[in-house]
Amino acid sequence: MTTLTLGGSLDLLLPITALLPLTAVLLVSQSNPYQTLVLRGILGSVATLVYALLGAPDVALTEALVGTLLSTTLYAIALRSSMALRLEDRRSQPQESGIEHELNSWLAPLHLRLRLGHGMEGGHGWLEDGRRLVLHRAALHERLKTCAGHDTWIDQGGQLICLEPLEP
Repeated sequence: MTTLTLGGSLDLLLPITALLPLTAVLLVSQSNPYQTLVLRGILGSVATLVYALLGAPDVALTEALVGTLLSTTLYAIALRSSMALRLEDRRSQPQESGIEHELNSWLAPLHLRLRLGHGMEGGHGWLEDGRRLVLHRAALHERLKTCAGHDTWIDQGGQLICLEPLEP
């Protein structure tokens, strides 16, 4: 395997190396956690390529396995388990149509999924009859209020209640 040197193949190495800070800036500027997941994989892959081109196959292999595959996989697992709004369904008629769809569209800008079920202790709150959504945390309450779905929820007779006192 021929290795590249900084003097001999600068025209090939420079554009590839320039991708590292560009990808890093894109990574930290994303608000969508799923896009950051993809960009993290790209960042690790570019770093792997740079190490391989500079003649460090051991470092490249380590970056590929640990820095790219393992960290991206762990991040994906963490996202999957944490990006859900867990609500207990306390409605007397849970078959009420449209509420789950409406809540999912409300949560979509926050990149959250709805997990609605019975006996979900330790969740974020619960959904009651009369379109009454009760949350445990003020921070989540404030984030939901900023989304466009909040106005639709209130306009259709829904309530958003927080059990934690709101800070002045």
